[in-house]
Amino acid sequence: MSNISAAEVSRLRKTTGAGMMDCKKALQEADGNFEKAIEVIRKKGQAVANKRADREATEGVVLSKINQDGNKVAMIVLNCETDFVAKNDAFVEFADSILQLALANNPTNLDELKNLKLGDVTVGEKVVEQVGIIGEKLDLSYFSSISAPSVISYIHPGNKLASAVGFNQENVDSQVTKDIAMQIAAMNPVAIDKKDVSQEVIDKEMEIGRDQAKQEGKPENILDKIAEGKLNKFFKENTLLNQPFVKDNKKTIKQYLQEQNKDLTVTKFDRFGLSS
Repeated sequence: MSNISAAEVSRLRKTTGAGMMDCKKALQEADGNFEKAIEVIRKKGQAVANKRADREATEGVVLSKINQDGNKVAMIVLNCETDFVAKNDAFVEFADSILQLALANNPTNLDELKNLKLGDVTVGEKVVEQVGIIGEKLDLSYFSSISAPSVISYIHPGNKLASAVGFNQENVDSQVTKDIAMQIAAMNPVAIDKKDVSQEVIDKEMEIGRDQAKQEGKPENILDKIAEGKLNKFFKENTLLNQPFVKDNKKTIKQYLQEQNKDLTVTKFDRFGLSS
C-alpha cells in the first residue's frame, strides 16, 4: 500500500464528502492516484445503491428557496431511509446544493435537474456517490419551480413540508406573502380557485356527494342538487382563494389579498409534505 498523506486524504474528503477512513482506504486501493480514488468511492456508491434498491426511502427533506432576483422559487425533495440521516447537517447541505444548482440553471423538469453537472459529475451520479458515503438508499424524487413577479418560499421546521407561491405583482408585502405560503402549508388547497379544479376532481366529488345523499335516504330527484351543495362546500374548503384565512376566518384569502391591492392574486403555488 502507498504511504498516503493527510493532505491527500483531506483533499479527497473535500472533493467527495466521504469520511476520512473511506478516503484513506480509497487512496490506498488506488495506489495514491487521486482520480482513481474518486472512482473507487463512486463505484462503492453504485454497489451500495444496487444492494439497497429494494429498500423504501420515505424519509428525507423538502426544501424550497428563492433566487437572488426574487422572481423564481424552486422546490426539491431528497429522500433517504431514516430520519437520523434526514436530520444530518451534511445530508441537508447536499440537498441544498442541488436546490441552488436548480435555481442557477433553470431546469424544466426532474430529469433535466438530474443531468445537470454538480462538480465534475451529474446530480444523478452525485446522489449515487452519496449512497456509498451515507450507506442508505437516496432518491431525488421531486422538483418544481415557479416564476412570477413576486415569489415566496416557506419551509416548515423539520424540513418535512414546504410551500412555494407566485404572485401577479412585484414588491408584495413580505408579511402577506408569508401568510399565503403558511396558509398553503397548513390547509393544503388543491387549486387556486374553482376554475382551476380539474373536471376529474369535480366529477369525483359529485359522485361522492350523490352517494352520501343516497345513503342518507334522500329522494332520487334531489341527489344532484345536494351533491352540488357539497361540491360548493368542497370549493370553499379546498381552493386557496375561497378558503377562510387561518389568521382571521371571517375573511377569505381572496378578500385578504384584495385588502392589500384589489388586483393582487396568486398565479401558481406548490406544496409538498413527506408522510409522517
